[in-house]
Amino acid sequence: MAEAFPVRKIIHVDMDAFYASVEQLDDPDLIGKPVAVGGGEKRGVVSAASYEARKFGVRSAMSGALAKQRCPDLIFVRPRFDRYKEISTEIQKIFHEYTDLVEPLSLDEAYLDVTENKKVNPSATLIALDIRKQIKQRVGLNASAGISVNKFVAKVASDINKPNGQKTVAPEEVLSFLEALDIKKFYGVGKVMKEKMYRLGIFTGKDLKAKPLEFLEEHFGKSGRYFYHIVRGIQHSKVKPTRTRKSLAAERTFSENISSEVFMLERLDDIASEVEKRLKKSKVAGKTITLKIKYSDFTLQTRSRTLPYYISSRELLMENVKDLLFQDKMRDSVRLLGISLSNLNNENSKKEDKPPPEKSIDVQLKLDF
Repeated sequence: MAEAFPVRKIIHVDMDAFYASVEQLDDPDLIGKPVAVGGGEKRGVVSAASYEARKFGVRSAMSGALAKQRCPDLIFVRPRFDRYKEISTEIQKIFHEYTDLVEPLSLDEAYLDVTENKKVNPSATLIALDIRKQIKQRVGLNASAGISVNKFVAKVASDINKPNGQKTVAPEEVLSFLEALDIKKFYGVGKVMKEKMYRLGIFTGKDLKAKPLEFLEEHFGKSGRYFYHIVRGIQHSKVKPTRTRKSLAAERTFSENISSEVFMLERLDDIASEVEKRLKKSKVAGKTITLKIKYSDFTLQTRSRTLPYYISSRELLMENVKDLLFQDKMRDSVRLLGISLSNLNNENSKKEDKPPPEKSIDVQLKLDF
């Protein structure tokens, strides 16, 4: 029997169509109707779509015009982020009734480590059921959940029985679950990566597992080692209650395309002021400035530079952003500009504890899941 590393009980909770569901909760007239949160005007973008809208192929990040074309009866509502944050805070309170090991990923999803929990309940499956029940009763929204031995498998599992469902992958089921999984379902495999894997004959987890480490590193670089381990159920990442902010950013999409660099500088100055405000609020500074440019044809370009010192003021941001803007000729008119500051001075330089040896999940291991 293979030696096994300590197995945790991890739950990934993911709210169902969160923004759209909040709008339907607050306005009963929207219940059962196709709803998109975002702008429906010419240059609007869908932030979220209800399940009724998704049946027509409406998705987040889709242009409002295309969404309306796919679903003529689509109802657009403006996002209310203060309201979403308010409800998210209530949901977080429910999580903390079960464990303090809660790692929020966004307003609508989080990891929970319930290996040891406040309810003294040995079953992570029953805890997930109860959490979803409490969210429904106290907030009025549906949530889905994935339950397994690590964060990766739990996150993948939470999508299996959506909406308003859950999936448990017990320790003895992890390897077979991953082997049968379509490669596009692996967290971290986007459209481009999926197509590359398809070209290499990798369609399922079993296909991925059959490739040696050297092959994966040759074709996928550093990601190759990640894929090699993850398909074997190897992941040591802990649920971290406090997530260190890696960057701060602000961006603007314009109602009309901009071709004049003078106008771009005016807009960038406003964006830099917003970044400065967020930096002061978070009490951080950074070294790496990145200018984000999205052209009228939706192609994206970034230009970055790293300074030998930390900055946080609008003036120093703009001094560097201006250099980045004129670093190269603009390829086309611009529809979006953004500024981000990373390499922040809040990053913990202390190295994490060395992870346990890399071993696959012991298929003989039995736990009350």
